[in-house]
Amino acid sequence: MDNDNYKEQLNFDMYASLGISPEVYRYGQKVEASLAGRFDDIDKTAEYNQLKVLKAMQDCRVSEACLLGTTGYGYNDIGRDTLEEVYARVFHTEDALVRPQITCGTHALALALISNLRPGDELLSPVGKPYDTLEEVIGIRPSAGSLKEYGISYRQVDLLPDGGFDYEGIRNNITERTRLVTIQRSKGYQTRPTLSVDRIGELIKFIKDIKPDVICMVDNCYGEFVEEREPSDVGADMVVGSLIKNPGGGLAPVGGYIAGRRDCVENAAYRLTSPGLGKEVGASLGTLKDFYQGFFLAPTVTAGALKGAIFAAGIYEGLGFDVVPGKDESRHDIIQAVTFNNADGVIAFCRGIQKAAPVDSHVTPEPWDMPGYDSKVIMAAGAFVSGSSIELSADGPIKPPYSVYFQGGLTWQHARFGILKSLQSLVDAKAADMDIAGV
Repeated sequence: MDNDNYKEQLNFDMYASLGISPEVYRYGQKVEASLAGRFDDIDKTAEYNQLKVLKAMQDCRVSEACLLGTTGYGYNDIGRDTLEEVYARVFHTEDALVRPQITCGTHALALALISNLRPGDELLSPVGKPYDTLEEVIGIRPSAGSLKEYGISYRQVDLLPDGGFDYEGIRNNITERTRLVTIQRSKGYQTRPTLSVDRIGELIKFIKDIKPDVICMVDNCYGEFVEEREPSDVGADMVVGSLIKNPGGGLAPVGGYIAGRRDCVENAAYRLTSPGLGKEVGASLGTLKDFYQGFFLAPTVTAGALKGAIFAAGIYEGLGFDVVPGKDESRHDIIQAVTFNNADGVIAFCRGIQKAAPVDSHVTPEPWDMPGYDSKVIMAAGAFVSGSSIELSADGPIKPPYSVYFQGGLTWQHARFGILKSLQSLVDAKAADMDIAGV
């Protein structure tokens, strides 16, 4: 047996030992072979973004002292301040706030909104319904401390049936009270296309031409480093995200960021800490090495997750399921949606992802009433960092059209295995009508 055949047999045997059938394995090989060109493009983008992060770190003179951190008030935390300068350089913004005290993506978005809106202002979403957890932040669903309770109103313009912007509707809903426009880049629990940086730039230009002083904020979650440019390169006043998604590189244990105009970031800092204190306080509490190293690794980790998403699209599209985006469509975030049209498919998929995890692979996910959502949600996430969705994970609401949302994988190899395990779970549970042998 020659060396290539020996290694192939070795891989086949290992997959078999982890519960992957020969049919599923061979189907995966066929799909992967069709994606070589896409994967090359992803690697080129990752190389560019890797060098962009490296240059920012070198230009900001990151030193060993930056990795040490502080306690207490956190005055004169050189590592924290330098990290925020690195983020500002990478995102090409005036300033950035990068803190472990920002607990998650929803917190980062809420912080950016609450700190830059005042009673009597109006918030506009020109891209339809926001992610479920923001509904209570805004006050679409009643919640203590919502924007609505503080006298901040909300308008929404849905996307057109083809996923395009309703420019006339947007024009008609921008008023004298419109202070801030929120643009969600990723799809959330929807099956609409994710917005490219170019499309976001076109939307921002249209809005700014109507009302130049409006603040345009982009929810950048799941989109960082997928393209060579970020929304801040095309006119966004703030870009906001979570460090346990793309920019944390799988190492950040907690945290979020807001990068943008200096006044917007300062407002957020005053709300996060206290008026009069702002960015001057906030100890880094031993997180800085992971924040720096995670950000350094983020372009490569994101590339692996992106390959996994495209592989998932190829696997399920080939079996006749509706997927968004399709295998050959352009990519602007790491999320892959697959629609099963029944709850059993969503549940079996997530249980397969859980079985592929390095942590808690023996646990069986069940749908539950998760805070912030209006239906039961099932989540698969056997992660080193709890809730980290740059690690192999999947989730979905148990409601029509019964779509599951897959993302993450710290390495392409793990993402590949996770997708094959999800398919094996569907086959074993007979949760979907499909013919692997026939494709």
